[in-house]
Amino acid sequence: MKPSRDISGLIEIMAALRNPETGCPWDIKQDFNSIKPYTIEEAYEVADAIERKDYEDLCDELGDLLLQVVFHTRMAEEQELFSFEDVVEAITRKMIRRHPHVFDRSDADTPDKVKAQWAEIKAAEKAERQARRTARGLPETETPGQLTGVPRALPALMEALKLQEAASRVGFDWGAAGPVLDKIEEEIAELRAEIASGRSEKAADELGDVIFAVANLARHLKSDPEHALRTTNTKFRTRFAHVEAELARQGKTPGEATLNEMEALWQAAKSEH
Repeated sequence: MKPSRDISGLIEIMAALRNPETGCPWDIKQDFNSIKPYTIEEAYEVADAIERKDYEDLCDELGDLLLQVVFHTRMAEEQELFSFEDVVEAITRKMIRRHPHVFDRSDADTPDKVKAQWAEIKAAEKAERQARRTARGLPETETPGQLTGVPRALPALMEALKLQEAASRVGFDWGAAGPVLDKIEEEIAELRAEIASGRSEKAADELGDVIFAVANLARHLKSDPEHALRTTNTKFRTRFAHVEAELARQGKTPGEATLNEMEALWQAAKSEH
């Protein structure tokens, strides 16, 4: 088998890997749950390549992510659930339906109008999907409401943003960043009180409130908190590497240095990075 620019080649490779008699022992034993963590990991590696502006790496990581789609659909085909063609048809139908301003008639001629239209169409799709579940005798996935449609399986930070956006659409929102800063300070004060009381469980609960409020501030600043935190993580890596390098020049490791020594080197790193 040779490399191919045709998606059918990738589908054939996955079928060969999953062949019960001649395939790869590791691939054969996998199921949806065992592959799920890899799917999430590959999506994050795509995001990392984008942030590093490494477009050769991005090409490679997108291939890895595409492989996850093919892997899941192959397992579904084996169970006669759906095929790769079904996945492609479903997403093309969805994109056409959600863009009537492009493929049909619509007055959504601004980004805000498009976003509102998208939300309305998604809500209608959600209702139709639930009706099909009901017809098959399946229970409702969640209690209907404004927050219906925000997946619980999202990373917590992303879920927080989507919950806030959903509430904002019906006016449950601060009008500016200032009041959100006040709310953060209020939540921090409550966190301080719980820490002082020694109630670690309540302190953890208040910490969640602080993070939720900070995510809300990011939304009002039109900043992606995940990106902001990843940027800070990168700065931390760079600065701590500087601390380690300077200590190495002194013949020391971080474990052999005092906190004051490392803090001085950290401050020097901050001025350079």
